[in-house]
Amino acid sequence: MRHTISVLVENEFGVLARVAGLFSGRGFNIESLSVAETLDPTVSRITLVTRGDDQALGQIEKQLDKLINVIQVTDFTETQHVERELVLIKVAADERTRSELINVVDVFRGKIIDVSRRSYVIEITGSEDKIDAFIELLGPIGILEIVRTGKVAMFRGARSLTADGTDRDHAA
Repeated sequence: MRHTISVLVENEFGVLARVAGLFSGRGFNIESLSVAETLDPTVSRITLVTRGDDQALGQIEKQLDKLINVIQVTDFTETQHVERELVLIKVAADERTRSELINVVDVFRGKIIDVSRRSYVIEITGSEDKIDAFIELLGPIGILEIVRTGKVAMFRGARSLTADGTDRDHAA
């Protein structure tokens, strides 16, 4: 099963390596990884996606909780949440393909952020399915390069994770 896991950590040297090491040490591949500061610059959020059985990942979550710099671990897999990914795609563009390319970008609500004589760089955000469908349509035109951020996730509604590790429902 696929799991999207959020780990709030103290923003200190080596924390990411220790978190990633827990996964690799148990034979789990991290499919995507995104790390950034929260509103509190002393706290970062690591969002990662991995595959594995629920029991084994439950053990990893418990071991993550024991790491000294980890504030909170949340598996979004069984919760109501939203998730998105940002992708930059460089595509070959010439007189023959430009109009088709612009139409596809418009349909997917992407943005052309750089134009040269032979290529366009396109920015698109969305679910993994949307991104994959977009990439599939661009394939025949000629993809030159792709950069993906990895998935980020957040609870739906008023529920949120705060920098101090509190899981709050702001509607209450």
